Amino acid sequence: MRRREKFVIAAVLLSFGLLAVQYIFLEYRYYAVAVFTVLSYLVSSWALNDDLQRHERLTIVPMPSMFALAVSLFYFLLPENLLSRVLLLGFFGIGTYGLFLTANIYSVAKGRTIQLLHAAHAVGLLFNLLISLLLTNTVYSLRLPFYATSPLVGLIHFPLIFMSLWSMRLDGEIKQEITSLTILMTLLLMELSLILSFLPLSVWYNALFIMSVLYLGLGVLHNMLRGRLFQKALTEYTLVAVFIGVLFAVVFPLK
Repeated sequence: MRRREKFVIAAVLLSFGLLAVQYIFLEYRYYAVAVFTVLSYLVSSWALNDDLQRHERLTIVPMPSMFALAVSLFYFLLPENLLSRVLLLGFFGIGTYGLFLTANIYSVAKGRTIQLLHAAHAVGLLFNLLISLLLTNTVYSLRLPFYATSPLVGLIHFPLIFMSLWSMRLDGEIKQEITSLTILMTLLLMELSLILSFLPLSVWYNALFIMSVLYLGLGVLHNMLRGRLFQKALTEYTLVAVFIGVLFAVVFPLK
């Protein structure tokens, strides 16, 4: 079976899985999401199995399953509207297929540079930010105490940051530098989420702020890992950081 055929089959199966989760009784729905996430990882492993190295089961395969987790949890927050749910289901299927293509590019590009790699990096970053936004929104929507919110934000973002940083070099092993930078960036987001827990901002603003900081952090670290962290790039990211800070301080209303 050709790879793209496997990707289509896997995306369709996972889309039906997402639909099935919504028909589980409410008291069991979170357990169903956990099972669906594990099944998403297994299906993704099957779809991407060709030429997949052992360490890539930690650096490539988890992204589609994290996307499945983010969308399935966000599904609960949607109004009981058939159109919105159908649109989200279609978006999930297309997004999952796109993630399979991105993961396949990473797997093929290891040890050499291919033309589509830059596009894969852009798509990977986009989905990192989207997953961060949806999962962080879900965490804050639970209205948990601050000492529970911060660890959950860290648990969400550690694999996202790790996979994103590894994709910059596509090393044949997991290097200490990537792990150290991931821990550092995760701790920064955990501290930020802790501060936001005490501020009277709405759930969406908290999620957007954390996603914005994730974007800035990944942008700087990506350039550093590729040896392109020049003064111009630092200045640009600094200006973006200032703009985001002013935007959240002035424009976004309190609760």
